[in-house]
Order: sequence, then structure tokens, then C-alpha cells
Amino acid sequence: MNVTVEDSCIACGACESICEAVFTVSDKAEVNAANVEANADGVKEAAEACPVGAIVVE
Repeated sequence: MNVTVEDSCIACGACESICEAVFTVSDKAEVNAANVEANADGVKEAAEACPVGAIVVE
């Protein structure tokens, strides 16, 4: 699974609150790729919750 965050990210923190093992938010959400596979359900939930659709899961 490949996860990226597009530049449209507004750093709202929703993804981090849902899946803090993978997402860290400062100016823009960042992905901890090492934790993606172990937290696949949380990643998908965070992507669905993103208010601007900035999280891309492939």
C-alpha cells in the first residue's frame, strides 16, 4: 500500500487523530511509511475522513 499526502492538505489533524502511528501533522500531514501496512484500516479511515481528500491510498 502506498500512501501520499497532496499539497491540498490543510493540516487539520484529522488523520493524525485517527491514525497517529502513520500520520504526523505540522505544516502538512506527513506519512510514516514504515507503519502503513500494520495500520492499513486506520490509514483508509483517515483518508475517508480527510475534509479535502488530500490523502491518496494506492
